Amino acid sequence: MSLVLRNSNSNRDSNHVTRYRDPFSMARELLGWDPFFSGVSSRAASAFAPAFEVKETLDSYVVRADIPGVAESDLDIAVHNNVLSVSGNRASEERKDGEAYALYERQFGSFTRSFQLPELADGERIEAKLEHGVLTLTIAKKAEARPRKIALKK
Repeated sequence: MSLVLRNSNSNRDSNHVTRYRDPFSMARELLGWDPFFSGVSSRAASAFAPAFEVKETLDSYVVRADIPGVAESDLDIAVHNNVLSVSGNRASEERKDGEAYALYERQFGSFTRSFQLPELADGERIEAKLEHGVLTLTIAKKAEARPRKIALKK
């Protein structure tokens, strides 16, 4: 379990150490537990699952994903029946004879994420950009979704 240590600056005990437990570390350990691996050092790296964020602006929806190490050729972006699907693959490095890892935590493998687009999203106008390991998808809103000014009649 993870611990965070902090030295106390109080006058009464200068050697006092406060220990804080990470409340989510136990959940991470339990969800990552694999009964077929006996030791921590022999444990295989978990599957690659990039983090996504989705936000709405006045004229578009923006989807961003952190996908470092994924080549543009290994990335597939598609829209079908108003569902946006992003899939890709990050290949593992080739291990050579004589190399021994003391720690191996990097994640490799295939991933797929799907998002139901809102009715106001225009699935025909999507821009995709991959820059510095960050995928940015900009999905334009339909014209009727944009606010418009209504003039008063005189």
